[in-house]
Amino acid sequence: MTHLATRRSVRLLAAVAALSTLTALGGCGKAGGADDDGAAPAAAASSAPATPDGASAPAGTTDTPPAAVTVDACTLVTKQEAEKLAGTRLEDPLEKPEDRDTCTYTGPVTGPTAQVEVYVGDGAKKFLDIDRELGHELTPISGAGDEAYAEDGTVFVSKGGVWACVRLVRSEDPATYRKALEAVARTAAGRL
Repeated sequence: MTHLATRRSVRLLAAVAALSTLTALGGCGKAGGADDDGAAPAAAASSAPATPDGASAPAGTTDTPPAAVTVDACTLVTKQEAEKLAGTRLEDPLEKPEDRDTCTYTGPVTGPTAQVEVYVGDGAKKFLDIDRELGHELTPISGAGDEAYAEDGTVFVSKGGVWACVRLVRSEDPATYRKALEAVARTAAGRL
């Protein structure tokens, strides 16, 4: 097996592991920790602070800061920017109002093979953590948010504690797209 084929196999395994982790975590990236049906998790409901007389405070009156502003992943990288990055026409992302922390632009079924994936929030940070655990070579990107890294086919950026990830799937050598991915990281950081 060639070095490039081995790296692709490792990347595929990492992607499968990341997807499995994201699936297992369920709604971790959703604002306010709401379940799929919009209800707050049971543990969160029982964590209301007590009033001075020992009774529970009314719902929605906690001492914890409000949930971070939710960023729509499709606004971090527009379809036009995704097409420029991939160097080909891409399909519109599927609309999922309940899932704004991911956005995927896919190539047409007639080809070429192309996909741009955008993740924001806990899922993006988990993707980075998994790649670090797998020993992926991460190169810092200057001028992109508070913290940013690039690896073959993927960039990670953080601003104000919010992480985003942009992943490009193409059949060519990932180095071909490195500068374009770094530019997209800077653009996405400016929108976080």
